[in-house]
Amino acid sequence: MKNWKVKFSTTTVSFFWEGKFAAIGKMVDKANAFYITDENVYALHEKKFAGKKTIIIPSGEEHKQQATVNFIIDALLNFGATRQSVLIGVGGGVVTDMVGYVAGVYMRGVAVGFVPTTILAMVDASIGGKNGIDVGLYKNMVGLIRQPSFLLYDLDFLKTLPTHQWENGFAEIIKHAAIKDAAMMKNLASHDLAYYQKNKKALQILIEKNVRIKVKVVQQDEFEKGDRKLLNFGHTLGHAIENEHALLHGHAISIGMVYAAKISQVLQGFNDTGLLIDTLKKYGLPTSMHFNIEDAMQVMQKDKKKANAGMQYVLLQKMGKAVYETVPMKSLEKLIKLYS
Repeated sequence: MKNWKVKFSTTTVSFFWEGKFAAIGKMVDKANAFYITDENVYALHEKKFAGKKTIIIPSGEEHKQQATVNFIIDALLNFGATRQSVLIGVGGGVVTDMVGYVAGVYMRGVAVGFVPTTILAMVDASIGGKNGIDVGLYKNMVGLIRQPSFLLYDLDFLKTLPTHQWENGFAEIIKHAAIKDAAMMKNLASHDLAYYQKNKKALQILIEKNVRIKVKVVQQDEFEKGDRKLLNFGHTLGHAIENEHALLHGHAISIGMVYAAKISQVLQGFNDTGLLIDTLKKYGLPTSMHFNIEDAMQVMQKDKKKANAGMQYVLLQKMGKAVYETVPMKSLEKLIKLYS
């Protein structure tokens, strides 16, 4: 396995490329390792967990709540997990978000590693130390920033990934291209989902490139005081409609990116909305939907990016170049209505 070590403010994180799940047994103390996964991953890969202390949680965003955290903590206590234990989150973004959060609060902090099993978790959700849970409709309202010890990339998990989850992850890849890499957007536009599903090497290169984009942003602004906010492109409106309409994260973000691009036309003179929309469609992602704007604005009022009477909104100046601008809530509502 190739090991890329990245230094953050309080720890060094190891990224294991082309990894194998079985290798974890040599990386941690088996007696003190606790694997946490969801029922879907466990059902598909039950043999991988044989002989391991495993906690299985319900799958889905609707379970990314405090009740599930309590369930995990109770299970850890029953297993006899101590401050020397290592938690290993195996799954998509919901799993890694919650396991990272539990690791940060269980006995005031234990070590944690992630094995992301979806495209979205590999390129985005498991990277950067953001861990947390939703509170009702409000996304990631409770949590902390704390880096894992390692991330292990085993692409064999993607063999069982359904198509809608491939689409889900490619929304974040397209987001990275939109805010940081115009050349990657051009490359994505020249291919489609089937190409990357069939070409493991091309997929490996694309995933690694996206991981490096996100890591670089996080290293420069680990606690989201500045440019890390750019990673929220498409997320402000996306989060506001995601739980309300039971959308997959990537599908909600895709719609959010289209609105953000159109708003960018007005506020930043952005002129590549067509390329963004066409690329999203190529990867099976939605670019529009009917939703209640007043309800969405109400959810945005509780968004962490809200600043006084405005919202710190991520906009595009050009493809590959993003900025954030505080947009008054009333102006934002008018612009969303304009493009609905």
